[in-house]
Parts: sequence; structure tokens; C-alpha cells
Amino acid sequence: MTISFLRAGVVFAAAVQAAADPSLTVRTETGIFTGLQNHDFTGVREFRNIPFAQPPVGSLRFQPPQRLPPSKQHRYSTRFPPSCPQFVSSGESFWNLFVPYLLPVNGNQNHSSGLSLQTASEDCLSLAIWTPYDVPADARLPVAFFMTGGGYQTNGVDVPGQIPAPWVNRSQEHIVVTINYRLNIFGFPNARALDNPNPAILDQRLALEWAQENIAAFGGDPESIMMWGQSAGAMSTDIHNYAFWENPIVHGSFSQSGTALAPSFSSDYSHSNFTTVAKNLGCDFPHNPTAELECMQQVPVDLMENFIGQYDGPASLSFEPIPDEKVVFSDYPARAAAGKISPRPAIISDAANEYASLYPWPSGNATAGPFQPLVNAGTLGTFICPNAKTCILRHNANVTTYRYQYAGVWPNQNPYSWLGAYHSSDLMMNFGTYFYGRTNSTRGPTALEIRTSQAMQDHILAFMKDPAGGPPAIGWNPYTYGGNVVRFGAHGVPVQNASGDAIDGPCYGEGRYHPFP
Repeated sequence: MTISFLRAGVVFAAAVQAAADPSLTVRTETGIFTGLQNHDFTGVREFRNIPFAQPPVGSLRFQPPQRLPPSKQHRYSTRFPPSCPQFVSSGESFWNLFVPYLLPVNGNQNHSSGLSLQTASEDCLSLAIWTPYDVPADARLPVAFFMTGGGYQTNGVDVPGQIPAPWVNRSQEHIVVTINYRLNIFGFPNARALDNPNPAILDQRLALEWAQENIAAFGGDPESIMMWGQSAGAMSTDIHNYAFWENPIVHGSFSQSGTALAPSFSSDYSHSNFTTVAKNLGCDFPHNPTAELECMQQVPVDLMENFIGQYDGPASLSFEPIPDEKVVFSDYPARAAAGKISPRPAIISDAANEYASLYPWPSGNATAGPFQPLVNAGTLGTFICPNAKTCILRHNANVTTYRYQYAGVWPNQNPYSWLGAYHSSDLMMNFGTYFYGRTNSTRGPTALEIRTSQAMQDHILAFMKDPAGGPPAIGWNPYTYGGNVVRFGAHGVPVQNASGDAIDGPCYGEGRYHPFP
């Protein structure tokens, strides 16, 4: 049976299902969308592909996203949208060797080719929505608005380990929205002729505005949205806390393994990265920035992604957020001290051994793993210490913050003991997709693993429902330096309180860091 035949079958089945159940069709300001009932988690209704912006193609490439006009067009939202343009890794990593379910679906493409992702498309600015199946339109359920990580280079709403159907099916008390946003050179072009070098941040904001304006039609509460991101998505979430502090839209945020203080910004103020790509792809206009930009708006997507993904020049190419003093800033402590920070409560989290999965893969001795002191340095420098500083900034600004540390280590998710609670390992616990783990065992998740996942979900949901009062009601008190941190999955206990001193102390010269608590 051909792929087109299969796709036609999916659309036909969805049409039949929608005719039998009108609740699968929802009217929004930008169109009418028919979703489907999840086949594996039947308590979930999902809408897999809802555009929130005009396609960023042609003269709109590299530019801020443009709003969609009002529409009554009917669409079947039964297939995930393509991911935004990106390239697959050019070498072995923990991700492509062991956890491809935390990467976008690549159509059986080679995991280390460095080539453009064959399932991606420039017309990618869409979001997906998961709701309880029987939710009434006036339910006003809290909403988690999720932005995936991937170092600003890779992600997509179709990442299998980040599909929220298991969690929504279990709780029946919340809605999850996940989004695509532009990546690498398309999301952070930083070209000489551009006034806005960070259009991806504006993609995220426009998607959030769409959710605020339309989520009520799906049974959600537009006044109870939690912005949530992991890794690069977490850094983006915190960027929004400063960029849109006067009108945050959300009533709380969750930065999972990353904040605006993480060392992740570009310093390419000479615009050399964009110009290097342009020069090598036939757009060499050193004295005419406008011509350079217009020429690059006509270069095929795959040519750009293949060049960047396989680039082996004298200096690395990097396309990440760069301070423009509009949406990305160069001095976040100063902005916090001036009160230019969202007053909404936040969760700040990290994993105990974050950097183990980000360190160059030790292919010569994977059993022993990398030198742990270097992993500790990466964990502290990239995650723990920026998180601690962020929490102190927020405390000094009188903004409520909750903190957690993930420390779970499970046989089905850890092929090597030295990985510990690695970067992104808590994602599957949040989403309830821990059943994907089969790294070194044919066994499924343990009972403790499942209870830990449920405890994490319950804590996050308590925050979503009431960011000010929900966490304290279950024993999760606001964070102050040296104070309470909730720790998940350590010592055979799903959830327990831990000391902030033990986690953050090494950032201030107090004690040694323990990556395996």
C-alpha cells in the first residue's frame, strides 16, 4: 500500500469519526479544525496540525511571523505538521544512538548524515493541541503551552517522547499545546539587513497569542496558561519573562533545564555566520546587505541546511539568539533589578547529571564514560549555577519561584550507569512516555518509575491550576537560597524535599557537587 493511500485512509477515517462525533470539530478565529481520538489513549482528543502564522516563505523568510487572517476554511488536523527546517547530527551522539524518540521523526533517514531533515518544510509554523476527549467547550481547563528544546537547532511537535497524550489521558484535568518554531539560520538569522535577528522568539509569542485567543473553543482557560519549555525551550520561556514582562499572557512559567542566564547566546555582532553561508551559496554581496538578504530568501532550504550541517570550516557556524535589546537582552540581572521581569510565578528545574548526555560521546570507551569532573563542570556551568542565579534574581525581585531537581535513574532509560539523571531524561517522566525507554533492557518501566512520573505530573498540574497556592498546598514551598528544593526519583522515593545548599553550594565555593544524589 502506498504512503499516499495510507494518508488518504487516515483522512477518510477521521472524516467518518468526525461525522459520528461533532466534538472532534472546533471552530477558531483562523479556521475550522477536525481532530481525532487518540487510538492508544482513548480519553484524549487531539488536533495535530493547526497553523498559527502565515508560511514564512519567499519574502517572509527570516522575517517576523505574520498573523493569519480570519478564516472559515475547514481542515482535517489528523497528521502532524512537518518540522521546521533543520539538519540531522553529523556525528554519533547519545541522542541518535540511544534515544531517537527524543528527536523529530526523520523518515528513516541516516541519524548522523549532517543533511537536511527530509521530513521538514519551511511551511512549518503550526501547533498541536491535546485535550480530554469528553471535555465540554466551557470547561476552562488549565493549559500547558510547551516549547521543545534541541539547542535552537532541532525540534518539532512530532517528537515521540514529547507527545502528551499519556499525561492528558491520566489527568483529564488539563490541556497541552505544543508548537513548532523556526530553528538555526531560519529562526536566528542575524543578517545585516534585518531589524529583528531573532524571529523564532516572535514565532513563539505569536503561537502563544493564538492560544490565548482560541483555546477556549477547545475547553481551555485563556487566563490559566502556563508557558513551559525544556532546554532551549526553557531558555526561551525565561526570555519571554523579560521580553514581555508587561503583558506575559501566561499566569505562570516552567523553565525545565535552562534559563535566560544560561550561556547560550550568540556574540556574532559582525553577522559573519549568515554572511559565510550566503557567500558559499552564491549570495556574495559584501557591500549590499539588502541584496544579500534577498538572494538568501531564494536559496533552496536543503542547500542551506546541508551546508550548515556538514560545514567544516575554520570556525564553527552558530545560529542562536543574539541580544538585540528588543526581545533578547544583554543584561538580565539589570532588567530584573529594574523590575522588568514578569511578576508571574515560575518553576525552575534541572536534572542531577545534566551534562552527561551533552558531553561528546565517548565512543572509544562508552562503558567507562567521560571524565566525571568535566561532566560536573558542564552541569554546574550550563544549568545548576545559572538556575541558582535566576532564582536569586527572582527572589530579590519578589517574584515567586519553585525549584525541583530530577534524580531518577531507571534500567529502561539508562544504557550506562555513568549517565545518571541526564539532560532531557525527565521529559519522558513529565509526559508519561517512559515506556519508550528500551536502551539496555527489554523490561518496561518499574513501579517506582511510574509513581515518580505521576508525582512529577501532579506537582506540575498543581502549579498549573494555581501557581501561587497550588504547590504549597502539597508541600512544595517557594525557593530561597539554601531552602527547599523538591527532588524526584532519588533513593527509591518518588518525591522528597532536599536542601538547596547541597545543590547550589558549589556555585559559591561551598562543598562539592553530587551528581548522583
